[in-house]
Amino acid sequence: IVLEGVMTNPLRTGLFTTLREMGASIEMLDVRGEGGEEVADIRVRASPLRGVEVPPERAPSMIDEYPILAVLASFATGTTRMRGLHELRVKESDRLAATADMLRVNGADVVIEGDDLIVNGKDMIAGGGTVATHMDHRLAMSALVMGLAAQKGVAVDDASFIATSFPDFTGLMRRMGADLS
Repeated sequence: IVLEGVMTNPLRTGLFTTLREMGASIEMLDVRGEGGEEVADIRVRASPLRGVEVPPERAPSMIDEYPILAVLASFATGTTRMRGLHELRVKESDRLAATADMLRVNGADVVIEGDDLIVNGKDMIAGGGTVATHMDHRLAMSALVMGLAAQKGVAVDDASFIATSFPDFTGLMRRMGADLS
């Protein structure tokens, strides 16, 4: 999959760093400046992922991406420990607890220890749960992505606010073969 024109501000690329540590095949193509920002086309290839420890100092560069990282960690081999996530507790909702609940209701093995999120990866996640998104578009999109890889689809209590940050999310997912009914 190639994602075109993705902002790659070095202060916001912690997720890419972490995914590469997990074994993901991610290539930055045609890195360029547009509108004063660094952007690139990003090629992602299917890759087996392994659990890693994410240091707390990386949190500022990926604070909004922890829900999707937790989803990916639930399918990785081994344990992923995301440290120092206290800031997630004071977002629109307690995003740390909401992320753990999203995984748990769908059969993932997840624990919160203090401000750390610990996800023990599995070969397969059951899915089939309904996620309380707390009107957080990040949680909604992450849950729907989880449903693509789980044994059963994942439902969300409200997907209407996904348009806040990604108006064409459902259209793009459908073009890639997702059934988001």
